[in-house]
Amino acid sequence: QVQLVESGGGLVQPGGSLRLSCAASGIMFRIYAMGWYRQAPGKQRELVASITSGGIPNYTDSVKGRFTISRDNAKNTIYLQMNSLKPEDTAGYYCQVRGTSFWGQGNQVTVSS
Repeated sequence: QVQLVESGGGLVQPGGSLRLSCAASGIMFRIYAMGWYRQAPGKQRELVASITSGGIPNYTDSVKGRFTISRDNAKNTIYLQMNSLKPEDTAGYYCQVRGTSFWGQGNQVTVSS
């Protein structure tokens, strides 16, 4: 069955960095676009970043220049490098196989002093 296992969240001070990972199994990973979403309490889930099967990234405006999405097809893994973190980045972060109902379990990122 398809599994997406996330890691890398945690608590960080404003201005700090974190890297999230999402390891996929049970799918032909290299042919799928992938995405990172986030959901803060009381807010809708939003697409933060996506990456095509060919490695072309796209970002929501609020994270451009601060977040970087990447993929390693040899490891069936996508990453989200988050720099210059702000308190408003606090949310649960979820990876997804784009165009499917396959989601990771979620990973909490808290940005606070």
